[in-house]
Amino acid sequence: MIDETVPGNSTAPAWFKSSHSSSGDGESCVEIAIAPRTVRVRDSKNTEGPALALSPAAWDCFLPYAAR
Repeated sequence: MIDETVPGNSTAPAWFKSSHSSSGDGESCVEIAIAPRTVRVRDSKNTEGPALALSPAAWDCFLPYAAR
């Protein structure tokens, strides 16, 4: 599912950078926003672009792979 973030939306989620999103070049950054029914993921270099919206269950399935 893709979620199109609307700039200036007062109900916009609070984004934070993933602690696993660091590389030597500083170009590989992922931001995450947690909401009651979705976990959103976006590219920090394109904050006005689309964000991937995952269910909490799908996010929980992804986490073990992200920690590798």
